[in-house]
Amino acid sequence: MKRILTIVGARPQFIKAAPVSRALAARGLREILVHTGQHFDPSMSDVFFDELDIAKPAYHFDIHSLGHGAMTGRMLEKIEQAMLAEKPDVALVYGDTNSTLAGALAASKLLIPVAHVEAGLRSFNRAMPEEQNRIVADHLATLLFCPTTTAVDNLRREGITTGVHAVGDVMYDTTLYAAERAAGRSRILETLALKPQGYAVATLHRAENTDDPARLRSVLAWLEAQAAQTPVVMPLHPRTRRVLDSVGAPRGVDIVEPLGYLDMTRLVASACAVYTDSGGLQKEAYFHRVPCVTLRDETEWVETIEAGWNRLWTTPGWRPRRDIADYGEGRAAEAIAAILAA
Repeated sequence: MKRILTIVGARPQFIKAAPVSRALAARGLREILVHTGQHFDPSMSDVFFDELDIAKPAYHFDIHSLGHGAMTGRMLEKIEQAMLAEKPDVALVYGDTNSTLAGALAASKLLIPVAHVEAGLRSFNRAMPEEQNRIVADHLATLLFCPTTTAVDNLRREGITTGVHAVGDVMYDTTLYAAERAAGRSRILETLALKPQGYAVATLHRAENTDDPARLRSVLAWLEAQAAQTPVVMPLHPRTRRVLDSVGAPRGVDIVEPLGYLDMTRLVASACAVYTDSGGLQKEAYFHRVPCVTLRDETEWVETIEAGWNRLWTTPGWRPRRDIADYGEGRAAEAIAAILAA
């Protein structure tokens, strides 16, 4: 039986891994799940395993709240130990976090093939840690699972053409799965006394926003201006909460604790707009056909802007709207599992 060692550590990776894990099991592949602990708060970790039916990890390293070098180094050491013990046929990594980088490096040095889900994304901002991580992971990977043809083109420009597969977006798989569950189980609108399409959702967590005081003040002022027109609900990342304790919360924005995936799914699906610096939430907004404003100066999901469902906060409006065929029909995980099985 082929053995797949999957490395996850952060909220977006749990969401992406859920449908792939189910598809691997359906193919009779054995998956060994490694959780680095990068997201350690129960509201950012445990709840996703419960709500998305992800098996408990075989390894949990509890590595978090460190600088990039220390965090990645400790992850690299622990992941290498797990790989030596498990002897997997393939190491599967997701996205662009320090967990992704550590997993790809550990596998490459042990000559274990790396499979990268969400390969080929580029913001073209090398100052972003996420951009650095995704570039290194792509150049170490043997199998590169791209969510869009734009991602395939990005890899081609960097000389990567072997092992590249356009499979669609696994987050669309998860969105379809979660939307059905959320409709029957989530009561978040009732709890927060919200009316469908009567509010916007905001999230803020990236270092480029939270670690630059002047920029953070500008983003918060922009959110205050939106809240003056439409109520804004902001589930707050633990790191951002610590920052806001010192600079003050944006006036008129309803700050709530981080939400589970089902509650967040219903909250976004019922909103009139999404304001975020999250990569994943830009797409989730599109999947629910909710207009999005990205609180960054660029995005790796350029097709959401070209299709008129997303815009940068520094631009005045959206382009004409159309559907995005690249993301597929919600069967990306099946395509990935079939390639890994082969």
